[in-house]
Amino acid sequence: MSARGEAIHRPLCPDGRAVRETPCEAPCAERSRPFVLAATILASAMAFIDGSIVTIALPSIQQDLDTSFTALQWVVNAYALLLGGLILIGGSAGDRFGRRRVFTLGLVVFAAASLACALAPTIEMLIVARALKGVGAALLVPQSLAIIAAAFPQDIRGRAIGIWAGASSITTALGPPLGGILIDFFDWRAVFWINIPLSAIALWLTIAHVPESRDENTSGSLDWLGGTLAIVAFGLLTISLTLLAGEASGWLWPAVLLLAGIGGLALFLRTEAQAAQPLMPLSLFRNRVFSGANVMTLFLYGAFTAVLFLLPFDLIERRGLSATEVGLMMLPLGIIIGTLSRFAGDWADRVGPRLPLALGSAIVTLATGMLAFGVENLWVGVLLPVVLMSLGMAAVVAPLTTAVMNAAPDAQSGAASGVNNAASRLAGLFAIAIVGAIASVVFASVLADAVPDVIADAGAAVAEPRFGLLPDVADASRALFENAFVRAYGVSMGVAAAWSLLATILALTLLPGGRPQPAAAGDR
Repeated sequence: MSARGEAIHRPLCPDGRAVRETPCEAPCAERSRPFVLAATILASAMAFIDGSIVTIALPSIQQDLDTSFTALQWVVNAYALLLGGLILIGGSAGDRFGRRRVFTLGLVVFAAASLACALAPTIEMLIVARALKGVGAALLVPQSLAIIAAAFPQDIRGRAIGIWAGASSITTALGPPLGGILIDFFDWRAVFWINIPLSAIALWLTIAHVPESRDENTSGSLDWLGGTLAIVAFGLLTISLTLLAGEASGWLWPAVLLLAGIGGLALFLRTEAQAAQPLMPLSLFRNRVFSGANVMTLFLYGAFTAVLFLLPFDLIERRGLSATEVGLMMLPLGIIIGTLSRFAGDWADRVGPRLPLALGSAIVTLATGMLAFGVENLWVGVLLPVVLMSLGMAAVVAPLTTAVMNAAPDAQSGAASGVNNAASRLAGLFAIAIVGAIASVVFASVLADAVPDVIADAGAAVAEPRFGLLPDVADASRALFENAFVRAYGVSMGVAAAWSLLATILALTLLPGGRPQPAAAGDR
């Protein structure tokens, strides 16, 4: 290839000049590096915060838009479905078409979707806008680390990634308190409005300072068929799980959708086995550690997401906390996980992943079990379990990722990271569908005999009781609804605790102890 042709595939300065072919390389790169970090940190933080900040807004959304609990599940799941299903496509698109280009497109889509969320007049429009937001996040999230790797030389790349990780953790931790303040002082729409100026700043930094880069060795088309099948299959499975227990639609349609989702998943796996450049190389799963770590990811992150989804309803609707207070109650999650994850990673390097992952998962099980009891005392019933859960997740985040990456060949490290990232996103998707459906069924079941009498006393306001929204009725009737809520909340949290217990068992049985060793060639 000619020097001119080769330069097209090399990193470019923001003005379009190839950094390796012009004298501008050193000043251009050095001058831009702080702004590259700022852009990637800001964009990543917006995408990460979105998952936690919206859960705090759900009770307000339910009341303002007068919607069902099932619809609220889809406010969260529409985002998770598109993000989890397209995140591998997003990473591959950046390698082929240019990481800055795809990152910029993701920011524009994310900002436009945030505006649509803020203006949504109905719950249906909000769900559609949230799905579009997931598309934007799937484009920008995978590019962050890739852009840093391309913009920073290897000798200082680790430090840059460390700054990105630490700053992203801190900003993510501040998300729930900020969201609570915005909701209390304005309304739930403010949590979406705030993304507009932040996206504009990130977009300006990207255009002005982020160099373009792409993978010179990547060729061929994207695995669009695999990505489409993944979204369809996971979407059908999520809808069926939601309807199966959460709606009065009988068993026929949920069963049909469940079978269709299983069929779509089988077709997706067959497609990936035959694709020249699959989104999810099935050869990775021949390694027992890789498979075990990813199954563990499904159970552990499913439990974690279930807690984040259910807890704000208990704090706001039953305990009467403000959105700001809820954000402060959840603040330890981001701070502790962000602060201690590095030390947990060092610990796993010394002793192997089994002990940190088993111990951390066991602590998460204990914390979730404590939340299931719904103890009235706020310090014992909520804050202590939240701190324990933070410690447990801090012990597993880095070792779990390290176990996945060490089990994969170096040439497939990107695919391995993408699979694990998708697993954590999809775990949350299915978890919300399952625990939401369980909560709805238990809540309705407990109220089944009491509702007619309550309606006679309280009127039409409780004619269609929904989990999550406790009506403003007389004290006697309120006690009936609170009892149903506590029962539903406890059973759902118990299911989440069972998932984290399964993760503990998987860590003890499938993951190696001792210092990590390179995988054998046969395993790879």
